[in-house]
Amino acid sequence: MTLPRLGVPSTLARRTSRLGLSLVYEDQQEHFGSFAAEHLSPSFPQRAPWGTAQRLRAWQAEALDQYFGMDGPEGIGKGPRDFLAAATPGAGKTTFALRLASELLRRGVIDRIVVVAPTEHLKTQWADAAARVSIRLDPRFSNAQRTPSRQYHGVAVTYAQVAVKSSVHKRIVEESRTLVILDEVHHGGDALSWGDALRDAYGRATRRLLLSGTPFRSDTAPIPFVEYHPNDKGIRLSRTDYNYGYGRALADGVVRPVLFLVYAGKMRWRTRAGDELEAHLGQDNTKDVTSQAWRTALDPEGDWIPAVLRSADRRLSEVRQDVPDAGGLVIATDQTAARAYAAILRDITGEAPTVVLSDDKAASGRIETFGQGTNRWMVAVRMVSEGVDVPRLAVGVYATSASTPLFFAQAIGRFVRARRRGESASVFLPNVPQLLSLANELERERDHALDRGEKDDDGLDDSLLDAAEREEKASDELEQEFSYQALGSVAHFDRVLYDGREFGQLAVPGTPEEEEFLGLPGLLEPEHVHELLMQRQSRQSRHRRVREAREQTAGATEAPALPAPLHRTLREQRQLLNSLVGVYARQSGEPHGAVHAELRRICGGPAVPQATVAQLQARIDLLRARVRS
Repeated sequence: MTLPRLGVPSTLARRTSRLGLSLVYEDQQEHFGSFAAEHLSPSFPQRAPWGTAQRLRAWQAEALDQYFGMDGPEGIGKGPRDFLAAATPGAGKTTFALRLASELLRRGVIDRIVVVAPTEHLKTQWADAAARVSIRLDPRFSNAQRTPSRQYHGVAVTYAQVAVKSSVHKRIVEESRTLVILDEVHHGGDALSWGDALRDAYGRATRRLLLSGTPFRSDTAPIPFVEYHPNDKGIRLSRTDYNYGYGRALADGVVRPVLFLVYAGKMRWRTRAGDELEAHLGQDNTKDVTSQAWRTALDPEGDWIPAVLRSADRRLSEVRQDVPDAGGLVIATDQTAARAYAAILRDITGEAPTVVLSDDKAASGRIETFGQGTNRWMVAVRMVSEGVDVPRLAVGVYATSASTPLFFAQAIGRFVRARRRGESASVFLPNVPQLLSLANELERERDHALDRGEKDDDGLDDSLLDAAEREEKASDELEQEFSYQALGSVAHFDRVLYDGREFGQLAVPGTPEEEEFLGLPGLLEPEHVHELLMQRQSRQSRHRRVREAREQTAGATEAPALPAPLHRTLREQRQLLNSLVGVYARQSGEPHGAVHAELRRICGGPAVPQATVAQLQARIDLLRARVRS
């Protein structure tokens, strides 16, 4: 309310104070815009890195200039009704959005703000950030209230909340000139009902700001309020008004460089039919073999995941020498695995990690406590995959079977938020082709396509990605087909991925060869990372030569032997076997299928796609003998 400065009754002042309202006088208007954000960090809620606290980051100022340079419903250069801003996680989307909201309030374009976030935790995070720039958002607003309290500038709600009763939220924007901020707007396409609800609720909003920090959806579900335009092939692609990708952010020093430490190993499991299979994680396996080998690696009863967790904790100790409060995060597939990983970490470190489960009402509080503390590890399922701000996370273990570009980018985004120059992130990955492809394409900027071409160029199976994003459960038939029992797993260091290049070679965990990469300094300038990795690769090779020479002279190994390199890849062996089957079939007149069946009867083992190297080699040797005879 606006009051004359003189003659304000003290009782009125006390009453408004109790209600949480502020008195604003005619000559002292409540101020938004520049002052409201100048004193804050460009990336809430932490301090800005190396002296940027008094100004916006360059990209944020550039995006604001672009916004107010566009035409809109209020006229030329007044800003558009819809604006889609895509910025890499950790770049400061929250600051940009709140600065824009402050400016629109100051200019009198809007008088209410609505933030739509993916989760309950993020509602509170938005409200806390907004409060620091004198914008009051109510994160506890419920559909039952119907109307926001007058002591707030607006509300923070979830996509699910809007979908339940869109009429409540439609009324909110129709009552006042409203800016709607849609955080991680791709969630608007999670379900048809969600998209319809968002269009119904916010179709008449005065302004809409669409934010995204990750690649858009890999399905063709349209995202509300996003514009699509056909490319030269007729495929409709989303149009982004402003894009600030990981590559630019890294060059600007806004985000950390990410080192991916890849671990492979030998996996053994038993199928429901009783066949025992064996495969090396990362070899040229079929999709189903890769899936089961990956699943075996993540089994807490095996040796792979404990070995990787020990290496990750060793890396965290190295980072904490330079960054004392650095923390680690393990992203698990489900709650059972999360609890098991937490128990392993407790045995390794002697400290109980923070466990965050999605159905735990105290989850948000646990994340906040961990973010403000100095504990070493947090283990979570999906709770921290998107938007949650824990800037001290520096080491991650990707121990989940999720492989969509969307989820992967969200997960890696938890580790890239820079607080000071020189910080880097280290993420431990299983050697799975889908994940390595995503890691190598971290800088790739994607548009959302409403149509499908003949063949997508991302090398991934979109039908599998779509199913994963919708979190569909497999049918009973598929569960029967892929049922298995993990029998054992062994881990070894495989390589480091950085900036699309590979460094290092096979090493047994716990050896000096692995230590060369685990012992990288905790603070690294991005321009020095490549040179240092080359040096460490050279030193690792020297360690390897010394070890091999010592083993030859001593006649015994001091460390477990590495898996022998394969004479042929699985693909080559399958091709060779099929060629020999064709030759023998022509000689004998038997059908190809009958030859394969006879080989399985004599040599044992499953069908060719599931057979191990040893099983394929036995069949090849048998056929060679028959063909020669």
